[in-house]
Amino acid sequence: MEIIIVRSSVTKASLNIMAQQQFGDMVKAVVDIEQGIMAIGGELHSDEEAVLLEQGSLQRNLWGINLYPEHPAEEWIEFDSMINVRPSGGNRSRSVERLEIREAVTAVVKQLVQD
Repeated sequence: MEIIIVRSSVTKASLNIMAQQQFGDMVKAVVDIEQGIMAIGGELHSDEEAVLLEQGSLQRNLWGINLYPEHPAEEWIEFDSMINVRPSGGNRSRSVERLEIREAVTAVVKQLVQD
């Protein structure tokens, strides 16, 4: 599947179709919290990360998540990706450990994904 950079918006229905075509119920995404954009459609978070880096994103602003478009709003973002492991940046796990970064990622997703 082609990696898409979402700059304005995408619908949950589109994400659901994408999920069914790839992983069944989930779409991988990488969010640039500085630019307010995200890459979707990659098989790996690292593929999406590479596309964003090629387009000028800075690695420190990129965070990998999984989106479950059929889940309730409070449960549909999963903060789990190998690209999030950055011991030198203070993030020692696959999750996004700092609350302010989680909130920034969530804000970008809420702005870009329409019901």
